[in-house]
Amino acid sequence: MALTNTQYDEIMHEYEMTRAFHRDDQGGRIKYVEEHVPGFLELEQSTGSISAEFGRRLLAGEKLSKEKLHSMLEEISAKKKVLLREAGLPENYLEMEYDCPICKDTGYVDNEKCSCFRQKIINKLYSESNIKKLTEKANFSLLSDEFYTGEDLERFHVAVKTSKDFINNFETSYPNLFFYGTVGTGKSFLSVCVAKEILERGYSVLYFSAAGLFTLIQTNSFDYKKSEELRTLYDDLYNTDLLIIDDLGTENVTKSSSSEFFAIINERLIRNKSTLITTNLSLEGIKSIYSERIFSRISSSYHLCKLSGPDIRVLKKLQY
Repeated sequence: MALTNTQYDEIMHEYEMTRAFHRDDQGGRIKYVEEHVPGFLELEQSTGSISAEFGRRLLAGEKLSKEKLHSMLEEISAKKKVLLREAGLPENYLEMEYDCPICKDTGYVDNEKCSCFRQKIINKLYSESNIKKLTEKANFSLLSDEFYTGEDLERFHVAVKTSKDFINNFETSYPNLFFYGTVGTGKSFLSVCVAKEILERGYSVLYFSAAGLFTLIQTNSFDYKKSEELRTLYDDLYNTDLLIIDDLGTENVTKSSSSEFFAIINERLIRNKSTLITTNLSLEGIKSIYSERIFSRISSSYHLCKLSGPDIRVLKKLQY
């Protein structure tokens, strides 16, 4: 499951296309300003001429202060910002835009893969974990409490607040979330809402259904030819910024899968990596189906949020 050369080239080509798009977009904005904002082109041209004249005088042996040149260029820059504001445009209108401002759409930061690159790798390797497609239909802008009442509504609001706290504290406290409760009460939906916000902050997210995850581990474990794929999988499971395991309990729970589950959540706790788990099981069910140590890790290291109420998926179908 390691990235092939072809897959790597595909990702790098995506970055090249992204940079080209933003260069063209910036060029169009520059052209618009030069043609429609009186005086801006002249200021732009004066920047070049002043710098060229300063360089010529330095080469001629004059002792000039670079601070003076900097001051002159700053003054021109300030005038250009005034012209942009007067034209009803933001001061940063001509700055280059990036899909990922961290790596400036190169994929690398100081020779290390950027988190956006790691996410592209995840999307290439794990078709089930294409979280970006899920976020198109599940995000905070689409979140509604119209199907909850009474105690169910209170629990929903607590879960939403806890989710937003999770997002805001993600960089500093390495939080973990555990959504549990009855079927169809919004646990998976809310987990994808969280994923979208974490992705937009420049972090990598790996999303699996519990059944899909443990099937993948089992498949690679039983085939000696896939030892490299298994190492890559574990590396991703242990190191991705946010791991989401959805519908815990729907997998074939065995002694082996229970041990794998403990290893994953325990290793991520050790590495200060955040994990979000959803399940239809009760806390008592977690304790009885899995091990005492798994229950202990979750109850002591995760924010527990219970969601209850009617099956929202059923209610939505009845509306139409």
